[in-house]
Amino acid sequence: MDSHSFLLNAVIYLTAAVVAVPLFRALGLGAVLGYLCSGAVIGPFGIGLIRDAESILHFAELGVVLLLFVIGLELNPKRLWNMRRSVFGMGGAQLGGTAVVLALIAYVLSVPAVAAGIVGLSMALSSTAFALQILTEKNQLRTLHGQCAFSILLFQDLAVIPILALLPLVGTAGVGPAESDTGSAAQGVVVMIAVVAASYFLLGPLLRGIAASRTREIFTAATLLLVVGMALVMEWIGLSMALGSFLAGVLLADSEYRHQLEADIEPFKGLLLGLFFIAVGMSVDLSLITRSPLLIAALTGALLAVKLGLLYGLGWLFRIPREARRNLAFVLPQSGEFGFVIFGVATTLGAMEQSLADLLIVVVTMSMALTPLLFAINQRFLKRYSDISERPYDDIAPQDNQVVIAGFGRFGQIIGRILRVRGIPFTALEHDSGQVDVVRKFGNKIYYGDASRLDLLHAAGMDRARIFVLAIADRETSLQVARIVHEHFPDVKILARVRNRQHAFELLELGVADVWRETLLSSSDMGREVLQELGMDADAATDTVARFLVHDDEIMRKQAAIHRDEKELIRYSKQAGDQLERVFRADDQKPLDATK
Repeated sequence: MDSHSFLLNAVIYLTAAVVAVPLFRALGLGAVLGYLCSGAVIGPFGIGLIRDAESILHFAELGVVLLLFVIGLELNPKRLWNMRRSVFGMGGAQLGGTAVVLALIAYVLSVPAVAAGIVGLSMALSSTAFALQILTEKNQLRTLHGQCAFSILLFQDLAVIPILALLPLVGTAGVGPAESDTGSAAQGVVVMIAVVAASYFLLGPLLRGIAASRTREIFTAATLLLVVGMALVMEWIGLSMALGSFLAGVLLADSEYRHQLEADIEPFKGLLLGLFFIAVGMSVDLSLITRSPLLIAALTGALLAVKLGLLYGLGWLFRIPREARRNLAFVLPQSGEFGFVIFGVATTLGAMEQSLADLLIVVVTMSMALTPLLFAINQRFLKRYSDISERPYDDIAPQDNQVVIAGFGRFGQIIGRILRVRGIPFTALEHDSGQVDVVRKFGNKIYYGDASRLDLLHAAGMDRARIFVLAIADRETSLQVARIVHEHFPDVKILARVRNRQHAFELLELGVADVWRETLLSSSDMGREVLQELGMDADAATDTVARFLVHDDEIMRKQAAIHRDEKELIRYSKQAGDQLERVFRADDQKPLDATK
């Protein structure tokens, strides 16, 4: 392709997206459906402005790769291990149950047994890109059904590997012996473990060296190189590119550069995901739809109905509340992009007829196209049954208050009440719509809004405020908001609530000097009461607790500098604890009268 053709195609893609996406979002149908329809219009089966849909689809899969990398950044290994029950329990039940039901239906419809099994497994997979994009658009990724959907999708992405590895064993087109496939798979696993182990030790020092150059564009280039390189290594050993980028993200989830990496990747991820959706729309064979509209409609409808029903039943089996399991069912009823890969491999190996693969590709694409519409219907017409509020964020009138409070739960409300009794005005932001409604019943002035959004912070008057109270309970959200405020409003003093010592370490790393552990003062007050009950006079007990808090704060700040080195952290903590005991033993205090 010459430079003129490349630029012309780029203009066509961008024009299609710019026209379609705002229109579909204005209609409440979401950006994904806009991308799909624009792709169908400009593609080879539409008006034919773009002819080579397949090569574009392969390139645009980088969007899915980048999406999985960003997801991996949100999941450190400890959190991933904690999710093992939902990932392997719920994810395994969904894939296994759905695959069996769909395979039986295919077999009843006269599809050969081997091909029916492939149909069941491939159609049971949902679209990671579609589902996560919808949840992100609707701000529902952190909801119960959002987390359940993520667990299922993560298991499906992992399951693609053994599915593709098993296909050569059932194909008929000159495949080698099973032993060689088994050996190749084992070799792939060994290489993967080696790559992950090497990355674990090398990525941190490598990024620190690049960051030391203080060249923003080089750091961005290094981020892209890391993601694409890891994906290519995984593809080279016969595994999923998406899995490779996901593992790279997980390995960097605890890195001090995690937020910077996410910020650098975000623009590329958004554009390439949009291009991926356009390419999927371009691959829809509209002529097949016009030749067999009833067959396509029946198969698509049956697929959506079966997956909706099974997902709802799965939610009931795992005791998910009714509203959440209904939302879960409407997020994941489609089949996914990995189906295209599996169909291609299956036809190459002779395990599936090409005509059947072509038909299923259209069905998969139609199920993708209908998912945003179905989810919009679910949210709009069944909203009274939903536990998710989709109301827009409040319009915030210009504010000149000196204090902005982010998070108005049990911690933030106490600060607000203290300010109110002294007549000090403040602006409060809360992201939980249910909490907003409850607090407003008691006459509190509070805005429904996301403090991680820069535009809302400006509207809340952050450029005129003196103090920002960070009272958000969720650690990840708290860190994200702290980074944004510290970067864009450097003159505003941040006072941050932290859940524990680890949370404090991470905020101190970001430059937030004033951190308040939410249980520290209440527990120290109880400790003073315990000392008094054991016979110590009130002044001595108060002095003991006050000195302890001073020493503990000094220790915590020193620990923050070494907290990523576990051995050094443990050594210093033991040493500091012993030193603190010696300080108090050196005091000339009377022994406690424990018989009181």
